[in-house]
Amino acid sequence: MAKGSKFGWAPGGFALIFILIFGVAVVLGLSDGGCAQTSPYVFTASAVAVSGTDTVNEADEPILTIKKRVDEVNVLFIATDRHGKFVRNLNQSDFSIFDDHKPVQSILNFRRETDLPIELGLLVDVSGSVQGRFGFEKEAATGFLQHIIRPGYDHAFVVGFNKDSHLTQDFTDQVPLLAAGVQRLHDGGGTALYDAIYKACKEKLLREHSDHPMRKAIVILSDGEDNQSEYTRAQAIEMAERAEVLIYAISTDDSGLILRGDKVLEDLASATGGRAFFPYR
Repeated sequence: MAKGSKFGWAPGGFALIFILIFGVAVVLGLSDGGCAQTSPYVFTASAVAVSGTDTVNEADEPILTIKKRVDEVNVLFIATDRHGKFVRNLNQSDFSIFDDHKPVQSILNFRRETDLPIELGLLVDVSGSVQGRFGFEKEAATGFLQHIIRPGYDHAFVVGFNKDSHLTQDFTDQVPLLAAGVQRLHDGGGTALYDAIYKACKEKLLREHSDHPMRKAIVILSDGEDNQSEYTRAQAIEMAERAEVLIYAISTDDSGLILRGDKVLEDLASATGGRAFFPYR
C-alpha cells in the first residue's frame, strides 16, 4: 500500500481513472463546455416490404391488399478511424447494412445524433470484491457525474449493486442529489452484475416510444466479476440492445493482470456499441 494514498491506491490513481472518465464523457458526446463533440449515427432499417397492392384491369374487381409485418430496428453506432478518432462527416451512402448476411429491404431513416440529451445510469459495484477500493470508486463516480450531467438537459440515476441492486437516486438533473446518492452506497456482499444491467435497462431505460430523441447509456464501475446473477450475460446484453443502451465500463481492478472480469467488461461494451477502459493495464 503506497503511503499518502487515502484509500490504499497509488496517489495518482484518482487522476488516472478521472482521465478515463473524461474519455467516457467525450465518447458520450460532451466537452468541457457542454457541447456535443461526437456524431453518433442512427439507421432505422426495415427487413421486409411495408405493404403492397395488386390491382387488375377490370374496374369491377376488388383491390387485393397484401400486408406483412415490418420489423424496424434502430442501429446506433459511433464511427472512428484506425487511430480511434471520431469520423463526423459520413453520409448514408457510405454504409452498407446487412441482416443475416443479406442487404436490408430499405433504410427508412439516417441521421446524426449530436447534442442530444442523455439518460444515464451509473452502476457502481459495491460487492465485497471492491472493498479496498470502495472509497475511491465513490470519488470517481461523483467526479464523473459532476463532469457529464448538464442541469436542465441531461438526467441520470445511481445504482449500487452487490447480490441485489439498490437505487440510491432516481432520475434527476441535479448533480448534488446524484452525488448524495453515490455517498449513500454501502459495500459488502456478492456480485450480480448481469442482474444489475438487466434491471436498469428494463426498469429505467426501456421505452416503447419517446416523445423526444435522446441518447441512453450505462456506465459501470466494477472489476467485472459476477457470482450471483440470475440472468446471464447474454440476457443482460439482449435487454440493453432492446432498450438501445450503450454500455461503458471502467475496470476497478488494480492488479495489472488480465483477469476473467476484464473479458466480461469488454464483451458487455463491445456488444452494445460502448467501450471498456482498464486504467491499470
